[in-house]
Amino acid sequence: MASKSMEILDYIKGQNDYWLIGSDRFHFQQLFEKLYLELLTYKTPQKILLAEREPVRFLAGFIAACAANCRVFLCNPDWGKQEWQEVFNLVQPNLILGDGDSGGWSKIVYVPLRGSEVAHGGDPQDRAGLPLPMPSSQLPIPNTIMIPTGGSSGKIKFAIHTWDTLMASVKGFTEYFQLNQVNSFCVLPLYHVSGLMQFMRSFTTGGKLAIFPFKQVESSPIYHLEPSEFFISLVPTQLQRLLQNPDLTAWLSQFKTVLLGGAPAWNELLEKARFSRIRLAPTYGMTETASQIATVKPDDFLNGKISSGQILPHVQITICNEKGDILKSNQKGNIIIKSQSLALGYYPEIWKNQDYLQVDDLGFLDNDGHLNIVGRSSNKIITGGENVYPIEIESAIRATQMVNDVCVIGIPDKQWGQAITAIYIPKKAEISSLEIQKILKDKLCKFKIPKHWIPVSTLPRNTQGKINQQQLQEIATNVLQMYFKSPPNNNTNSP
Repeated sequence: MASKSMEILDYIKGQNDYWLIGSDRFHFQQLFEKLYLELLTYKTPQKILLAEREPVRFLAGFIAACAANCRVFLCNPDWGKQEWQEVFNLVQPNLILGDGDSGGWSKIVYVPLRGSEVAHGGDPQDRAGLPLPMPSSQLPIPNTIMIPTGGSSGKIKFAIHTWDTLMASVKGFTEYFQLNQVNSFCVLPLYHVSGLMQFMRSFTTGGKLAIFPFKQVESSPIYHLEPSEFFISLVPTQLQRLLQNPDLTAWLSQFKTVLLGGAPAWNELLEKARFSRIRLAPTYGMTETASQIATVKPDDFLNGKISSGQILPHVQITICNEKGDILKSNQKGNIIIKSQSLALGYYPEIWKNQDYLQVDDLGFLDNDGHLNIVGRSSNKIITGGENVYPIEIESAIRATQMVNDVCVIGIPDKQWGQAITAIYIPKKAEISSLEIQKILKDKLCKFKIPKHWIPVSTLPRNTQGKINQQQLQEIATNVLQMYFKSPPNNNTNSP
């Protein structure tokens, strides 16, 4: 642990004066030193909730916690009261690092809670009026980094990572792109793995890190840096919005690489990016793998390559059937991941087998060894005995160019088992579902065309573009119940 702390401190010392673009590097240094020395006064490593909204304070708190061998939980400052209570019950923290605007949990940078009273004295108060449980002794690994993931259910979990698992991801990234230094332009939340890993790549390779709110980027291109030197990471909805502005499209086309992940991208969006000569690199990865494990290289993308990407050097992927037999190229099955970047478990449980991870996604390896995602096993819809994957139907609906966004789910159906239901945002109010269905008849089998169509103004996506499946089901159930006195079945007309 001491050597790990020295490694982190060496990275701090090795930074040049201009590594943080748009922020004060010396302010970062001061904040880091203050917090690091404070954390060293404790006799045992602390459990810390990091809920900083301001990027420099977040990064200083993160590095200080890692260097002091603490367990740090990255938190979304915009969680609601119920979500914070859920996190408190799960984590039972010793300390909070907050910016005074994070759900009312703290108004100063450093707040001691129960369990640290003996060391620091005082009577800590919970400013949100919620009970604070005593710290637990679970998870005996001190220097762990807990990264939140909600999956498709929306329920908060923390994937357990270490400095080593994150560094394995950094090494795989630099080897894949053949880089010594990584310059990152970050518009994604730092508490999310997609934002955190942009920092890790730049910080540990001596590269530059530019951090800007996406709203600022969306309003005007950032002209005081050279895009050709930087990687920028976006989610599909962000890319879609930037491509609607010719000036931003031209600016985006100047970047060294535009990493695209967080949620599946649709063909229309990819074609528009290719037409605009965006050096796009669609990626596949997740919180549990410390970000991307498969990526399409920009030149391959511009030349028309369509897949989830080539496997990064630090990863091995096999495709297996339900019996565990390894499948050949172009055979669809379960994705099995082996990598040193894998999480150790979900807090507070350590996985018994850490050698591999079987994910919910289904896919295949093509003849070039590139990964192709078919869909999520848990999202599979079984209608009339047929297996249907929403991603195929969503792609076909988007191709009609009549919707701004769409999600497809299965709703319980008495006769068919599940009825395919499309929840969509029409491009124009006058567009009817019948117009869309007419086009789909030439593109999809009859049983794949949704039986129910629900127009909405927004879809429940998070900042990474991932959809909340639980909320989708609630939307569909509530809307359909308004139209039908009994549960929907195949004899009912779509609303």
